[in-house]
Amino acid sequence: MIKGIVFDIKKFSIHDGPGIRTTIFLKGCPLNCWWCHNPESHTLAPKMVFRENRCIRCDACLAACPQGAISRDGDQVSTNREKCTLCGACVQACHAEAREIVGREMTVAQVMAEIERDVAFYDESSGGVTFSGGEPLLQPDFLLALLRACKEKEIHTTLDTCGFAAWETLDSIRKTVDLFLYDLKLMDDASHQKFTGVSNALILRNLQALLQQGHPIVLRVPIIPGINDDDRNICQIGEFVAALPPLSGVDILPYHPTAIEKYRRLAKTYKLPQTPHPSDQQMAKIAQTLRGFGLPVKIGG
Repeated sequence: MIKGIVFDIKKFSIHDGPGIRTTIFLKGCPLNCWWCHNPESHTLAPKMVFRENRCIRCDACLAACPQGAISRDGDQVSTNREKCTLCGACVQACHAEAREIVGREMTVAQVMAEIERDVAFYDESSGGVTFSGGEPLLQPDFLLALLRACKEKEIHTTLDTCGFAAWETLDSIRKTVDLFLYDLKLMDDASHQKFTGVSNALILRNLQALLQQGHPIVLRVPIIPGINDDDRNICQIGEFVAALPPLSGVDILPYHPTAIEKYRRLAKTYKLPQTPHPSDQQMAKIAQTLRGFGLPVKIGG
């Protein structure tokens, strides 16, 4: 029985592909983007989330924790994550729901049961299922089994991917994917390595290969002020993509700092706390530049 690690399932999504969709978020990612809005997805292992604003300081979690990993100093509640074994005792004891373990093992049948509840909405809106993350290709066997199960039910499938995977992995799943949402962030390899932790060479090769195979792809470019919004990077993206077989679309996505609170809940440091949201004028300028290369550009997903 094939199993995988899922960290969220969102119903009635309208920004992850056509129509009304169910988005399945798979855990684990090979990149470490400075602006990542799903830090809980970085590793395959489950993570403890602590929502301090919900905590009522009742100390039930302190009493419940068998490892003594939770302490309180005045109003400050702390968790020693090295001691924490993710046993879940504190989660069960917390009536305020301030604690949660993110990431659970699920079977293909369990995920499909969630997906099939909304088939009527997919049919009415030409929607379907989107597999996102993290990076779904980090769990290739689980992903392929889910894609095949969706195809058996005639459910439209979309894969949201950073493209950083061996071609053999992509090749094994590509015929079961109806639409790719493919991220492209930076063209300069040194900058890509600095801000994401990996080279972009494999990502660019895979994008070329998928387009050459005739797959529908919507390119997604997050616009991060001070990192990839400069004219040089935007023009390099335009030149590179314009030389490839035609894309189904290019979505430029304005950066937003809404993930900062997620990092606090995970006791992680957010690297871009002062980065502003790009202005409408800036997004319009970037769109105009990319359209100058003959690309079908849309602002937002």
